[in-house]
Amino acid sequence: MEEKKDIKPIDLSAIIKKLWAHRKKYYRVLPATLVITYLFMLCFPRYYKSSVSMAPETSGASISGSLESLASSFGLGGALGKLNTTDAIYAEIYPEVVASKNFIAELMTVDVMTQDGSVKCNYYTYIRDHQAAPFWMSIIEGIKKLFVESKPDTYNGKGQLSVFSHTKKQSDIFDLIQKNITCNYDKKTDIFSIIVKDQDPLVSATMAEATSRKLQEFIVKYRTNKARVDYEYYKKLTEESKADYEEALAKYAASADAHTNTVLATYQSKVESLENDMQAKYNIYTAISAQMQASQAKLQEATPAFTVIESASVPHKPAGPKRMLISIFMAILAFFIVSGKILMKKEASE
Repeated sequence: MEEKKDIKPIDLSAIIKKLWAHRKKYYRVLPATLVITYLFMLCFPRYYKSSVSMAPETSGASISGSLESLASSFGLGGALGKLNTTDAIYAEIYPEVVASKNFIAELMTVDVMTQDGSVKCNYYTYIRDHQAAPFWMSIIEGIKKLFVESKPDTYNGKGQLSVFSHTKKQSDIFDLIQKNITCNYDKKTDIFSIIVKDQDPLVSATMAEATSRKLQEFIVKYRTNKARVDYEYYKKLTEESKADYEEALAKYAASADAHTNTVLATYQSKVESLENDMQAKYNIYTAISAQMQASQAKLQEATPAFTVIESASVPHKPAGPKRMLISIFMAILAFFIVSGKILMKKEASE
């Protein structure tokens, strides 16, 4: 049998003595790392976050309470809910809806204002012209302009930007807004939240509120599209049948007044014919009117309701970057790197 090799125990006191002997390196490296990292992080602008949490109304027949609760505990509540509805826009794809270019194009026209009131414009112009960036990004952009000729951006945020054809600059703004505005859905609680990140606290809160409002409008428009078309159709028929009835009523009244004392069968039959025509058109009008009222009730029933759990608010503290935390982390990393080099150097020399 092979003899087991002796495993030397780690001598912590010896390691500490070795590191303590080179403590002057730590005095130089750690403060320098801390200060340099902090100064470097100062180049990155602060950003703020504002969020909105909502619970949407589910469409279709509901599952039994016990089964739905059990499914939610395994994160399957949304999947089982979809089995009971033919709705193509369900809560799981709300994040994809918010991230789509069609949806973002609508957000670009929202009017925003910075907290100090110095900037008042639409969101597209704010993102394009009023964003702070590290100084080296300006240098890089300046160098790019020397070698690459870019088309001027003529879009001013008035009217919806075409998602079919746009410039490189507009495409970059689309990508930036997609990163700034996110939508998360929790399958267990059936709650989705919209989070907006921006360099100004008031703009972040404004866009969080605008995004949630436009998402609700989008969902309501989709869910009620068929019912709304039916209602508009019956409403138009009701107006037309009412006009026909009023016209027939006017003809009947005029004929009846003109032949009040007439006993001739010819005139009486004419009045009866007009009365029958008026009654027939009245019956049509009342029937179509009832259909319109029924379609209006269906439209109201199809309109989903949203429960706002947490509304948007202007943040008071920046969400990042965590300058001091990152600086401390880099100082700790520098400590381990220096310690590793010292120990490896000593072992090599031994």
